[in-house]
Amino acid sequence: MDDQRNDNGKKPYQCHECDKNFSTKVSLKKHHGTHTGVIPYKCSGCDQMFIKKGNLRRHRKNESCSKTFNCPLCDGVFKKMSQLSRHQEVHTSEKLFKCTECDSSFRRKDTLQRHQACHTGLRPYTCIECDKTFIEKAALLIHQRTHSGEKPYQCSDCSKAFSHKGHLSVHLRIHTGEKPHKCTECDSAFSTRGLLMVHQRYHTHEKPYTCTECGKAFRQRGHLTTHHKFHTGETPYPCCECEKSFISKLALKLHQRLHTGEKPYKCAECNKAFIRKEQLVLHHREHTGYKPYKCTECDMAFVTNSRLIVHQRRHTGEKPYQCCECQKTFRVHGELSLHQRCHTGFRPYKCSECDKAFIKKSTLTVHQRYHTGEKPYKCSECDKAFEQVGHLSRHQKCHTGERPHKCTECDMAFITKAQLLLHRRTHIGEKRYKCSECDKAYFSRGSLKRHHADHAKAKYIY
Repeated sequence: MDDQRNDNGKKPYQCHECDKNFSTKVSLKKHHGTHTGVIPYKCSGCDQMFIKKGNLRRHRKNESCSKTFNCPLCDGVFKKMSQLSRHQEVHTSEKLFKCTECDSSFRRKDTLQRHQACHTGLRPYTCIECDKTFIEKAALLIHQRTHSGEKPYQCSDCSKAFSHKGHLSVHLRIHTGEKPHKCTECDSAFSTRGLLMVHQRYHTHEKPYTCTECGKAFRQRGHLTTHHKFHTGETPYPCCECEKSFISKLALKLHQRLHTGEKPYKCAECNKAFIRKEQLVLHHREHTGYKPYKCTECDMAFVTNSRLIVHQRRHTGEKPYQCCECQKTFRVHGELSLHQRCHTGFRPYKCSECDKAFIKKSTLTVHQRYHTGEKPYKCSECDKAFEQVGHLSRHQKCHTGERPHKCTECDMAFITKAQLLLHRRTHIGEKRYKCSECDKAYFSRGSLKRHHADHAKAKYIY
């Protein structure tokens, strides 16, 4: 009964040193320590002493304690022993908690419980702002910050703020350069385990997220979500500078750099700058010569997986992109987009010297050389120079005698594929270029042009 507070609210326990009163005997005993110097609670991390156990607990939670716990298996450093214990479960391969609905297994019971909500569909925590539901209350609280705009976790290096403490921890690795998650297949390392898992799918070719509309599969759930908007036609992010709108906030942000001219990713080798980080990564491979994507049919290798896929279509003959106007097919979607301008007449690239306009920017660049007289591609065998690299390649075959394009109907061979196609028309009798002045027809456009010149001369004479 001595240690209980009196019902009338009195404080019957008085200190004989300072006449201060306390409601319990335990409180008085703790207070005595301030006079006697007896401080019973000591921090094992920094040897700081505390009169109250609660003060010691608060001290251990705050940043003021320098005690850290190091993982003996990796470079991980933790503030609490409990955090270290939880981390060490990552190193053990044993997953004792198995899901009864599927083959998944987990190291922790709480992780299993969260996973099981995927099967039951139970999401008891609902956001009052948007009706979105969550498995855990903590996830709801973090989500609500997207509505309130609250970002309580601030970076001390660049003042950037975050709604989630974990996001700040990952962000700090940008400043420290720490990439603790290493790929066992290659030399790549990542700041988060999630990024490593996505990367490993490039090695395993795993694409676990499949579109129910068209069957296309993706390595990341976010990519599938963005892809779905192609089917729905949804473009919720409009550009304030032009009339374009985009399916994702990131796509809009990247587009806006075209207006601002911002290129934040710079190459340390040649100072070339890029709008996107992926462009810089690919550019680096031009310096290193690293081409990880190898064709199984021939010896060619490529900087990106997408280039390999396009190349493999040369072996398979696949042309998955079809024009709805003329049914012509293409290996690459970009080629189809350019081709469709032939039907629409859209020529966005205009020459500043004359009235000509072009479908492709590269065609405009080549055309402008006719005005400037620039011929950057020089033959190493003779003094000839050319406006286009393709013209140089074709010319060099004159020196080597190479004629790789052979006719299957006769023994003739040609330097270019275009010459072979023209020649084939002589076998099938196809004369697709017809004169609008008379009934004559020709195998090639050049022959028709020369014929048109004869009409023009005749008109001039008469």
